[in-house]
Amino acid sequence: MSNLVTKIAVVGAHLSGQPLNHQLTSRGATLFLSTHTAPIYKLYALSGTNPPKPALVRLGDHDQGYRIEIEVWEIAIAKFGEFVAEVPAPLGIGTTVLDNDETVKGFICEGWAIASATDISSYGGWRSYLQSQK
Repeated sequence: MSNLVTKIAVVGAHLSGQPLNHQLTSRGATLFLSTHTAPIYKLYALSGTNPPKPALVRLGDHDQGYRIEIEVWEIAIAKFGEFVAEVPAPLGIGTTVLDNDETVKGFICEGWAIASATDISSYGGWRSYLQSQK
C-alpha cells in the first residue's frame, strides 16, 4: 500500500466539526493547515443543498476578491478518488490558490449554481457565515 498523500483545501461542510468532515477522517485524512485563500475568490451559500454548502469561486486575474478561511487536509492518494466520487454537482475539484501562493487541489463550483446563491464573501469564511445565521 502506498503512503503517498495529496493535499486538498476544504471551505465548508468538510471543515473540522462540520457535517461532512467524516468523509475525510474516515479515510485517514489529517488536518495539515488552517489558512486562507489568496484574495482572488468569492464565497457563496448555495441554495437547496443538504447539508448546507458553500461555493468557492475564483475571480478573473485582475479582479479583487476576498481571503476566505479554508483548511488544507492531507489524504492518501489511494483514498482521494473515493473522496472525489462523493462530491455532488455543482461542486467539483480543481485548483485552489492559498494566501502564500501555493496551489493545492480544492473545491470549485460550476458557474450556473451562483445565479441562485447568496454572496457571503464579506464573512470571510463558512463558519463566520453560519455563526451569523444563529
